[in-house]
Amino acid sequence: MPPTPTSWRDEFRSLIFLAIPLALAQLAQNSLGFIDTVMVGRLGDEALSGIAIGSAMFHFVGMIVSGILYAVSPMIAHQIGAGKKDNLTATVQQGFWIAILAFIPVVIVFWNAAPILRLLGQQDHVVEMSSGYLKAVSFGILPMLLLVALRGFLEGLSHARPVLWICAAGVVMNVFLNDALMFGRWGLPALGLVGTGIATSLVYTLMFLLGVIYVWKFQTDYPVFSSFPRMDLPLFRELLVLGLPIALTIGFEGGMFTFATFMMGVIDDQQLAAHQVALQAASISFMIPLGIAIATCVRVGRWAGAEDLLSAKRAGQVGMLTALGVMTIGAVLFGFFPKVVLGLFFDLSDPDYETVARYGVTFLQIAALFQFVDGLQVAASQSLRGLKKTREAMFLTLVAYWGIGVPACLILGFTCGLEGRGLWYGLILGLAAAAIMLTWRFHWEFRRGRE
Repeated sequence: MPPTPTSWRDEFRSLIFLAIPLALAQLAQNSLGFIDTVMVGRLGDEALSGIAIGSAMFHFVGMIVSGILYAVSPMIAHQIGAGKKDNLTATVQQGFWIAILAFIPVVIVFWNAAPILRLLGQQDHVVEMSSGYLKAVSFGILPMLLLVALRGFLEGLSHARPVLWICAAGVVMNVFLNDALMFGRWGLPALGLVGTGIATSLVYTLMFLLGVIYVWKFQTDYPVFSSFPRMDLPLFRELLVLGLPIALTIGFEGGMFTFATFMMGVIDDQQLAAHQVALQAASISFMIPLGIAIATCVRVGRWAGAEDLLSAKRAGQVGMLTALGVMTIGAVLFGFFPKVVLGLFFDLSDPDYETVARYGVTFLQIAALFQFVDGLQVAASQSLRGLKKTREAMFLTLVAYWGIGVPACLILGFTCGLEGRGLWYGLILGLAAAAIMLTWRFHWEFRRGRE
């Protein structure tokens, strides 16, 4: 049955009930990269520079392909809101087909990363370490993509707690496997940065298997794994139509950050290492509003499926305001206590990290400024996704990130001579433009009656 209309207070309660486990799950999943960075920091600043470039490429490519599969969640939410549950199983199975088909080109890119990185001006030692990491992590791409589809299914059903426990289990496995494969515990060889990539592949494989076990045992109303997924061309096409703009939207945003990372590598190793640490810290704080935004997408999708536009608008507004509020925490932490944050990644008293720490403080204080616009833009983008308005978000983010953000990075970083600081100021301008345009577009959809 369609959901029952609620008040602002009830909507906030429903959002928080769904958002808390999703935000914790996002924190857990993002902490995989955080843990990698912290543990790789023990291998030295060259290894830290290597994972900065390698993980930037891994997450950029992985996020773009995953973006297609992010369409599973709003499609499931719409179907439930409309009281139509017949296609839920087939929808997630089409997601599996997309994951399988997308896996092949991603592996080809990762196994040929070295010439790409050299073309982007990266130093030889960074290219060598990054390409080894990318080859190792490529084996985890398929289970990672399958997990994204399965997670979208559970999120669309508003079953967020299993997602949390699966991600939490991944964190524990990541620490254990990183330690074993990076440093050579229990008779295993010490593989360094390559060991980090192998550990990541194993973690995503185990997380997907946990998801399969949960759905098989507890979601018996939906026989997702009762037989080999059968392709349903109309549903497959609908997923692609909805998901490709999401992938491009993510690509535009992630591409801006990846571009900034590559440009930081052109400047020097010290600023690149500091950038990696600051970006990891900012990414962790971003996971809380991202969890809220994902929950907002589900809530908006439910109301849109039920054709209750007033409640859909209210759900989006509640989500945006909540995301803005929680970003205050990250802004205060980065702005006033940057050294506390940096101390999580390396020993501040170590003279080898003196320059990295100085740049890291500067980058974190700048990151404090974009916390609010970053939280608002992701909540607004997910609200539009809940309305299935993914093409609109795609065009607006293209303008914001590549029409404003990237040129600002180049001008401020190189033309104005601000180097790393200029790149971070450019990121702020891109995010602010996206926040303004996406928020405006969401409200404009209701002013015109979504006709």
